[in-house]
Formats: sequence, C-alpha cells, structure tokens
Amino acid sequence: MPHIPLPEHLPGITGLLEYRLDTALPIRDLTQILLRGESSLTQGERELIATLVSSRNCTNFCEAAHTKAADLLLGESETARLVKQNFETAPVSDKMKALLNIAALAQINGKSVTTEAVERARLAGATDLEIHDTVLITALFCLYNKYVDGLATVAPSDPAFYQTLGERIVGRGYTRPPGGFVAPK
Repeated sequence: MPHIPLPEHLPGITGLLEYRLDTALPIRDLTQILLRGESSLTQGERELIATLVSSRNCTNFCEAAHTKAADLLLGESETARLVKQNFETAPVSDKMKALLNIAALAQINGKSVTTEAVERARLAGATDLEIHDTVLITALFCLYNKYVDGLATVAPSDPAFYQTLGERIVGRGYTRPPGGFVAPK
C-alpha cells in the first residue's frame, strides 16, 4: 500500500508522476531525451541499461516495465533476461557489455566507476557521449527506483499489465498523454 494517496488506476511511477505534475515534467522530458532522443545507442540498448539498473535495485515495477520495453524494441525476449542474469555473457556487443559494466558500477555508487571501466568502453568503441549517457541513464533510473520504492507504489503482478505498458512506452515514449491518464470506467 502506497505511503501517500495515489490514483489506484496508476501503479508504479505513473501515479507518482501524476501526483506532482510540476516535478514530473522535467523528469519525463529528461527520460524522453535519454531513452528516445537521438543517440548512437539504439532505443533497445538504452532500455537494457534501464532494465539492468532497475533489476539490480530490485524495483519490480521498473524492472518489469523496462524489460518489456527492451523486449519489444529488440524483437525478442532473451537478451534482456540474459543481461539481468550476467551482462558479461549476454548476447550483446563488447561495447554494450562495457557500457553495462559502467552502469552496474554507477548503480552501486558513482565513485565505483573506474578509469579502467571507462577505458574498456572506449577500447570497445564507445564514445564519450555514450559513456556520459550510460551514467546519466543509470542515475536517472536509480532516482526512479528510489522514488517508486520509497513511496511503496503498487507493482502489478499480471504480465499483461507490463505488456500493455511496454507497448505504450515503445509507441509513445515517456511523455504524458494530453489530458493525462483516464481511470477505467
């Protein structure tokens, strides 16, 4: 049960963002830029970063939502699952493994990101912008994970919910729909 009153039809982060629209706007805008804006990383790769961070933070709502978004963007469901198990052996490029390593380190503590980890990413072909965005996506999802868990939001257990949410994320991105989210009748 959430620690504050939230719209029952909006579990997870969605209810929190609707609760305070003034703070939600910059958070949504930043998320849209980082996960859907122009990048040399695919949208699926960026969702994998969000998935890994949310998984390591044990935030069920965010992990399920971003795993489903990654699955849809990648066109299959094995990669995200394997990234969460062990990104070093997952079927992703060496560059992506190095970036996921940076994400894993930053998720623990920003100061855990080492010069060696950054050099590994560069040697694997990562640009400074990709390294920057990996750390920023990680930091943003640590914020989201703490926000969702710190206010004890509801995480539905029905996989169909996350299928629909993943389709919405892939189709519309992270912007708020005009008029907000309407409660089902």
